[in-house]
Amino acid sequence: MKCPFCEHIEDKVMDSREIGDCAIIRRRRECLKCSKRFTTYERIEKIPYVVIKKDGRREPFDRNKMVGGLLKACAKRPVEIEIIEKIVDDVENDLQNNVSKEIDASMLGEIVMKNLWQLDKVAYLRFVSVHRHYENIEDFIKEANQIKAREE
Repeated sequence: MKCPFCEHIEDKVMDSREIGDCAIIRRRRECLKCSKRFTTYERIEKIPYVVIKKDGRREPFDRNKMVGGLLKACAKRPVEIEIIEKIVDDVENDLQNNVSKEIDASMLGEIVMKNLWQLDKVAYLRFVSVHRHYENIEDFIKEANQIKAREE
């Protein structure tokens, strides 16, 4: 592991902890050259899944892409990165429990939308607008009215 400060390759592990359902190990490390400390995370490599896009293309499931989309939807909202990571962890767990190794992008979007609905309505609206390809203001108004009606 390279030190992020001096790029020295030798370090010692100060502390190790399992996170969540033991699928992630957090390690606190200290560089043996500069003595600065840094944290690394180890994740169990899971079986690769294929996402079937709307146009029929198939591409590997990309956790980072999903985190990026959620970060955009939650930009300037009171949503912590840990919650976003938890949503993606839940999606990955759903994929692990799925018999098929292929999943429609629309199904992934629905899972994310369900989580965002409970979390933050503005982030939900942002995500839905991209996922459902809203093209005009009327689509936004219709969705916002549906949100308002469900909350009342």
